[in-house]
Amino acid sequence: MGCFPFSVSVKVLLLFSLVYAVSGLGANWGTQASHPLPPETIVRLLRENGLSQVKLFDADYGTLRALGKSQIEVMVGIPNDMLSTMASSVKAAEKWVSKNVSQHMTSNNVNIRYVAVGNEPFLETYNGSFLKTTFPALQNVQSALIKAGLGSKVKATVPLNADVYASSSGLPSGGDFRADIHDLMLAIVKFYSDNGLPFTVNIYPFISLYIDANFPVEYAFFDGNSSPIDDGGTSYYNMFDANHDTLVHALQKNGFGNLPIIVGEIGWPTDGDRNANIEYARRFNQGFVSHISGGKGTPMRPGPIDAYFFSLIDEDAKSIDPGNFERHWGIFTFDGQAKYALNLGTTNSGTLVPARNVKYLEKKWCVLKPSTKLDDPQVASSVSYACGLADCTSLGYGTSCGNLDIAGNISYAFNSYYQKNNQLDDACKFPGLSVVTKSDPSAGNCRFAVMIQPYYAGAKRISGNPQKLLVLILGLISFLLTIM
Repeated sequence: MGCFPFSVSVKVLLLFSLVYAVSGLGANWGTQASHPLPPETIVRLLRENGLSQVKLFDADYGTLRALGKSQIEVMVGIPNDMLSTMASSVKAAEKWVSKNVSQHMTSNNVNIRYVAVGNEPFLETYNGSFLKTTFPALQNVQSALIKAGLGSKVKATVPLNADVYASSSGLPSGGDFRADIHDLMLAIVKFYSDNGLPFTVNIYPFISLYIDANFPVEYAFFDGNSSPIDDGGTSYYNMFDANHDTLVHALQKNGFGNLPIIVGEIGWPTDGDRNANIEYARRFNQGFVSHISGGKGTPMRPGPIDAYFFSLIDEDAKSIDPGNFERHWGIFTFDGQAKYALNLGTTNSGTLVPARNVKYLEKKWCVLKPSTKLDDPQVASSVSYACGLADCTSLGYGTSCGNLDIAGNISYAFNSYYQKNNQLDDACKFPGLSVVTKSDPSAGNCRFAVMIQPYYAGAKRISGNPQKLLVLILGLISFLLTIM
């Protein structure tokens, strides 16, 4: 963004307009990382950035304990693989609530407000795996909360992907629940209404852009640069409003128009795809913050919006089945550093406050030995091995490291493996190909990271000696070739 000469009075006005209070702005805190920051560091990061809510994907004891006395409102999670247990036994749900909700609220002063029962369990890619267990699990968990005397304080909800509803007309007013789960969704929505529970939905304009090359890029953002969509006299200038109000119409159409809605996940990744970059992420997230500030809401739902950024911090161990971008959703890097300027309206500086006192490993990197011939037959298998066990999602077309030459790509792969293995000597012994250097090989926007020190026990070794394993792999390949 360019700088323009403003008068002092306009500067003051601009500053005032940016220091707004955003109702219910939080972040998702995922922990699928090879080297997570200590929970206490993350909690301080949340507090110093004025993020008043956090959404978790499990009920890790250390995480919840760190949130004690912070006053941060917590949505604690039950993973999908526990839905069957929760659904089949009320006692199991009561035991889970006692251990993961009641105990932390009474003993650790954790401000738990919601229990997320599963995570997007009705995704079509799950092929119906959780269709029979999600609703019974929701019922049992809510029953357990009531029995524990928490029914008025803690609410159960199922975070759902926006694919649970669609529009027959392509307009928000045509919104209704997906045909194959229509009856199930009505049962869940009625249960929400009867028990005063919110509907939690995850909305991702980026995914629409990712899967559809013809999706109008400007419609994903909040700048008003896109041609609006007219829906019976109501104009929609961005996808978020249109998607959100498609849900509102689906609820209204089925008699539940006043049900509270929480936006459980919303955000934009910064790497791993040509549309996943720093500028787009800054533009989207800043646009969203500005859009919901002041309680404007959407055309069908004026008023404050509760929302959780996805996500707080990058996770280098997430599955990349949906795409390489999956490891790059954070507004902070894996080590808690701000990726871009983002004004949440919650800090005096008007910028993100980075994590403090982060402890790193020694400043050294594993790179391709300069004398190596690039046509060495072991290069390709070494890179494949390194990337298979580490994180190479910043390599490729349109990524932050997309401009590296061949040697740079190889070095990046080697270093990723080396850092993930805590810089062990054995982790930089690719057969005759690698060497440790103290000269930072980072180039332009491409960061060759030095990993943070692991704070947990048993973190010395993640995987074995690449040289020995490669010899075994190559030997197996040779053997297979002889018998084919």
